[in-house]
Amino acid sequence: MTSTAGRLLVAEPMLGDPNFDRSVVLMVEHTSDGAMGLVLNRPTDLPVRAALPAWEPFVTPPAVLHVGGPVEERSGWCLARLAPGAELDGYLPVLDGVGLLDLEVDPADLGDHLDGARLYAGYSGWGPGQLDYELAQDAWIVVEAVAGDPFLTDAEELWQQILLRQGGRLARLSLFPRDPSLN
Repeated sequence: MTSTAGRLLVAEPMLGDPNFDRSVVLMVEHTSDGAMGLVLNRPTDLPVRAALPAWEPFVTPPAVLHVGGPVEERSGWCLARLAPGAELDGYLPVLDGVGLLDLEVDPADLGDHLDGARLYAGYSGWGPGQLDYELAQDAWIVVEAVAGDPFLTDAEELWQQILLRQGGRLARLSLFPRDPSLN
């Protein structure tokens, strides 16, 4: 097993699971016990100010809740980008200054420690061996994550942008139509 933690899973265009159609998942953890990540490109229409108003000043536009995945959709998650040199209790690094921040942290105590945040409802989870099986079936493309990926503003284009920056065959795959039968 090769861990995908800190990397992106990009859904193959023919994955066939509506929960992950053209999704980009930032992997937070991947061990022999299972895997967990957050879908980066599933914004909702619910403004952060309506759900968690104290967090609104820290959220990167668009300031809406995102769906992190189909598991425990009532659970809340925060991906945060730390300001240079900042340290916070309740912060779990994932990659290059980006990590999970405990939503129990009082936003009033954050001051200038954050350079951005995204809030998610639910997460993407896999049981022991499940993600490894999906990877062996080529259901996902694993690519390196960049610290800015979770904070890109155009969620609709994120899948294509990530594939394009890979170059070669993966860049060509980014042109795959949403519904090939319409071509």
